Amino acid sequence: MKILLDLQGCQSAGSRNRGIGRYSLALAQAMIRLSKEHEFWLLLNGAFPDTIGPIRQAMGSLVPAERITVFHVPRACGEVAGSSPWRTLAAELVRRYAIRKVKPDLVHIGSLFEGPGDDCTTSIAPDLDGVPTAVTLYDLIPLIYADRYLADGRIKTWYLRKIEALARADLLLGISESACVEARDRVPSLQGRVVNISSAADPLFRPDGPRDAAARLGLARPYVMYTGGIDWRKNIDGLIRAYALLPRQIRSSHQLALVCHAEPYAKTQMHATARSAGLAPDELVLTGFVSDADLASLYRSCSVFVFPSLHEGFGLPALEAMMCGAVVIGSSTSSIPEVIGRDDALFDPCSDHAIADLMLRALQDNSFRQSLKAHAAIQAARFSWDVTARRALDALEELHRRCLAKRQPGGSPAIAKTRLRLAMHTPLPPAKSGIADYCADLLPVLAQHYDIELICDQKDMVLPPLVASLAVRSTKWFREHAASYDRIVYQFGNSVIHHSHMFGLLREFPGVVVLHDFFLSGVLNWMETLGTHPDAFRLALFGSHGSKGLDRESSNGRDSAVAEFPTNRFVLTRATGVIVHSAHSLQLADDWYGEGFSRDFRRIAQLHSLPAGIDRLHSRRTLGLASEDFLVCAFGHIRPTKLIHRLLQAWLKSRLAQDPRCRLVLVGENDRAPYADEVMKWVRKSPIAGQISITGFADRAEYEDYLCAADL
Repeated sequence: MKILLDLQGCQSAGSRNRGIGRYSLALAQAMIRLSKEHEFWLLLNGAFPDTIGPIRQAMGSLVPAERITVFHVPRACGEVAGSSPWRTLAAELVRRYAIRKVKPDLVHIGSLFEGPGDDCTTSIAPDLDGVPTAVTLYDLIPLIYADRYLADGRIKTWYLRKIEALARADLLLGISESACVEARDRVPSLQGRVVNISSAADPLFRPDGPRDAAARLGLARPYVMYTGGIDWRKNIDGLIRAYALLPRQIRSSHQLALVCHAEPYAKTQMHATARSAGLAPDELVLTGFVSDADLASLYRSCSVFVFPSLHEGFGLPALEAMMCGAVVIGSSTSSIPEVIGRDDALFDPCSDHAIADLMLRALQDNSFRQSLKAHAAIQAARFSWDVTARRALDALEELHRRCLAKRQPGGSPAIAKTRLRLAMHTPLPPAKSGIADYCADLLPVLAQHYDIELICDQKDMVLPPLVASLAVRSTKWFREHAASYDRIVYQFGNSVIHHSHMFGLLREFPGVVVLHDFFLSGVLNWMETLGTHPDAFRLALFGSHGSKGLDRESSNGRDSAVAEFPTNRFVLTRATGVIVHSAHSLQLADDWYGEGFSRDFRRIAQLHSLPAGIDRLHSRRTLGLASEDFLVCAFGHIRPTKLIHRLLQAWLKSRLAQDPRCRLVLVGENDRAPYADEVMKWVRKSPIAGQISITGFADRAEYEDYLCAADL
């Protein structure tokens, strides 16, 4: 694939020395470095001649000189500051011509929102450009806060025209999930075309290194630090006011360091806010612009780094500070929680007292400080340019595949002419398994794309009408004919009845694993306990977690090891692909087996659909509930991990227990003796036993009736 990277974000006056310019360059370098099979070209704007040499130098041998295309636009073509809208349109035509000369398979624009005040020119018109276009999306902050950022009519016209262009993009690469949500919410036509590739920071930011910048920059005491832009949404005034709320003895031994370039009027405003809040002149230090090396030094030495922004596309300074080992706290808004990754390190940025309270804790509570430092190292390691570039490349490659498919005769991919055969290993209704119901919902849709055969040894099964004709094969039959399938899928769960045989099959016939439970320790333990697979759990425990797992089992017992260790590494490494339902499962994989382990996993949200013909009154009548009954339900198997005993204790202590109209129903099966037996005994002996009931396994209709009928 020939990919043309538009790097004007590394050239424009507004972006080249800021986060956008650095992000664009770093992402481009990482993608080119990781992808040897693709041919990369660069598109640069000749209106910025002083930037072309440094970009060439930064790319080094990654991009040969002959693959760097420079186009030349009319002068004064900026849409807001330019002399004529015709010059703006002419510049876009020149850029389009430059793209067509390269004849790329795909164009990636590093920064679309350029050009109001200089001669940068960006546009998206795939039909006219003759090539699909992907865009890096940083945020839509001006659109969200239009009254503040788009009050100038000319700026508003320019920005909304860029939004119209954005809506024509074939793919958006968001720098955070928050940015992706903004795009989906604010530009609904982009649904399905937005991918979160996240972000990273320069390796320069690391915990080891010089710590000498503070004294040179006028800091005489330990300091609380902020760095970033000077803007309303950065909430610097709120930070100053919050700092002033700290006890006097804390402020007398510390300083507040604002590390950023500030124009004279901004400095005057910040000093005025400090005086108004009651800060002494030496309690606030404005360092001005500092080099990256000095910035890293300041991060390493600060007592606390505070990031109080109201809204961020990513929040890079917080990541940089964590990479340097700083104690980091920040706002609970937009993308910042994704970066910091810890709820107790977040505050409400609209509350000066909330900021001050968390600052004080971060300064005084030594155990909290140490835990934040330890967390910073782990959290920062989750972000890297290699991971971000790999996600971007995967998305670009998928876009290219879709575009190739559309070019086939009739607009359908050539591969669709021959449907692939898929073997699906799964329990099926009426098996007492949520996975059986999951597949009952999935199969009618999946069958539109594959010729599916079901691999299942159940005696009785009821398939949905739309797929009732699917062939059902035994595992014995599958072993003899496995080579005839193009795809093999295993629906893995924790039931020994429905899934224990899949471990052996996966070893012989690797396939895609849909992992419904990240921990597989339960099923492996039962396989060993029942004697069907001797040492199944201990072998998996050692294979997944080494001697640490065996030592823990030896010292704390089998139940402790089952609860603590997922023991699933064999399944994950033997699978040809892994599908999970939550970001939490991805994080668990990286936490247990190393950063980037989940890189090739795919997250597909859990299927769900509303029951047909929802009727609350009908459901309550079906369940025998009176109109005045207050129904509280808990759903799921009754097992220790569900903490049902806590629920029962809470019920007994609540006012609900005093009201005979209140009922507690545990919708699920007792499947984990002796815990379940103890729960049953407790219910029977309870003075409020008449209020509490356990359904046992609930089929789909009963389950949905309780969902519809429940008050809580």
